[in-house]
Amino acid sequence: MLKIYGDYRSGNCFKIQLTCALLNIEYEWIPIDIMRGEASSEEMLAKNPNAKIPVIECDDGFVLTESNAIINYLASNSALYPTDSKAIAKIQQWQFFEQYSHEPYIAVARFIKLYQGMPESRIEEFNTKRSGGLKALSIMNSHLLESKYFVGDSPTTADITLYAYTHVAHQGGFDLSKFTAILNWIDRIRALPGYHDMRTD
Repeated sequence: MLKIYGDYRSGNCFKIQLTCALLNIEYEWIPIDIMRGEASSEEMLAKNPNAKIPVIECDDGFVLTESNAIINYLASNSALYPTDSKAIAKIQQWQFFEQYSHEPYIAVARFIKLYQGMPESRIEEFNTKRSGGLKALSIMNSHLLESKYFVGDSPTTADITLYAYTHVAHQGGFDLSKFTAILNWIDRIRALPGYHDMRTD
């Protein structure tokens, strides 16, 4: 059975869980507490020398890291990852956008607030994340005013990638109430067969 090493509260790890839920892929969840440094254990470093999660391990010993690479691999040969080269390029375009223009602001602000409890030493950094996060949300909202999903007329891994941290952006201090197209898109993702929410306990 597929093994997933991850943290329930991590958006990057939730991408994997959501992909598995939508594709009905069974897996064994192996919890890794990043705040206790468990991603840097000898066992985990053997799987990912970069000391980050998520990590998946397949029955044949194949190990893969980096959340977007993982979900594209799991979704290959499914409707979530089309075979058309232009569609794949568009999916990857949005995934790179998430990694460089979205996650560094929204996910980091959420980490400071949710995981670290807003330590005094990071309040200034937290405040600097706002403009970048709002810009990313504005770009997403504009796109979703013209399209139901990020690539084509059905959900792909591009949507899973961007959904993971967007739907919990409020935990990082971002108010989504003015981004109505994003809110409608969130509702569409939640209505997909097999969908389940991120654990927050």
